[in-house]
Amino acid sequence: MPTGSHGPDGRDESQPWFRLAEGYEQARAKEDSLDRLVEWPAQRDLLGDVDGRSVLDVGCGNGAKLAELVRDGATASVGVDISDNFQVGPAPGMELLRGDLSDLESAPGLAGRMFDRILFLQSIGYANDPVRTLRAARTMLADDGFILLSRTHPIRWAVERAEQNGTTLGEEYHSTAPYTYSHSAWNDQVSLTKRVYTVSDLLNLFSAAGLWIEAAVEPQLSEDARRRYPHKQAWMDKHLGILIFRLRPLP
Repeated sequence: MPTGSHGPDGRDESQPWFRLAEGYEQARAKEDSLDRLVEWPAQRDLLGDVDGRSVLDVGCGNGAKLAELVRDGATASVGVDISDNFQVGPAPGMELLRGDLSDLESAPGLAGRMFDRILFLQSIGYANDPVRTLRAARTMLADDGFILLSRTHPIRWAVERAEQNGTTLGEEYHSTAPYTYSHSAWNDQVSLTKRVYTVSDLLNLFSAAGLWIEAAVEPQLSEDARRRYPHKQAWMDKHLGILIFRLRPLP
């Protein structure tokens, strides 16, 4: 998750994240969390077979997802997060390091390392300069390696801002003003400031970083999950969920 970046107003966004990290992990672990129901299953599917592959998880949170990949056969893998809120003991073939994604090339323990798979699961938005961060990640990709990157669907922020400001969806989707909000599911005493973005912003980001989109998905709840958790389906119908991209270096 966030790794020591600064928001549009110049504030260090890593500070609220230290207070939010525990709440985020607790929310993610709930039976009806969208991460469990939608995000991680889709990310895992797009990631494919990791047996014998090395993985770098940038913004790894407590390290649980990387630990699962190691159990599935990933090796020589590293998780990096600014919060140092690691709740899992490193398994053989796995390291957990404190580091800043905004200065990924200088993160301790990564110099000279190459990885088959690099993950940015909701973390790239906290980089000071996401183009720089993705370029640094690209240099760490082994032959035939790829980056898996997910982001909240930009419509989500547009819907919330339109309701908050009494404006229209189109106005807020194209607005460039930063969005500050508290996350009640994590810790409603802490505010986060988001850089808002459009789908074209994401496409241009990838292009500027020298990456092309091999695959993209907009995952939805399964039929079973829709029946079991109608409140989550109502949220997805309104906010659309997330976008996931599999990115490879341009020739």
